[in-house]
Amino acid sequence: MKYYVEQKVFSWNDNFSVYDVAGNEIFLVKGEFFSFGKNLTIMDTRGNELYRIEQELFRFRPRYHIVKNGEIQATVVKEFSMFTPYYTVEGPGWEIEGDFFDHDYDVTDNGRHVASVQKQWFTWGDTYEIEVNDRDYDPVAVLAVCIIIDCVLDSQNN
Repeated sequence: MKYYVEQKVFSWNDNFSVYDVAGNEIFLVKGEFFSFGKNLTIMDTRGNELYRIEQELFRFRPRYHIVKNGEIQATVVKEFSMFTPYYTVEGPGWEIEGDFFDHDYDVTDNGRHVASVQKQWFTWGDTYEIEVNDRDYDPVAVLAVCIIIDCVLDSQNN
């Protein structure tokens, strides 16, 4: 299934909306205004928390935790690489490789396709199209990983 993650342009903190193919808002992502590091909450449209994203501070390489019901489900780490961005997702064991310009990614699980991520060009704010193999994987967890990558890219560009 395809999802579209769109960052809100005029907000003081990180806020995203996630849409389905028909343009229906299905998830909200809200960032905390006053926090050390990035702390985001992924919610359904009724405001129920599904996952939290928490940045681990004071690390050489960017490191984020995906938390559900107070327990860490996965940890996303940006690995050192020379030419192509590379991330690992500890927990489910996923790997993420991107292109040279950091805008297209493939998420794999031992060579098996989990998701593809493509940045949409000429949009107001950052917008990503994410195609998830949601028969076998939790799409909200995949969305959390994609939002983390956007956070890492944003911190590198600022």
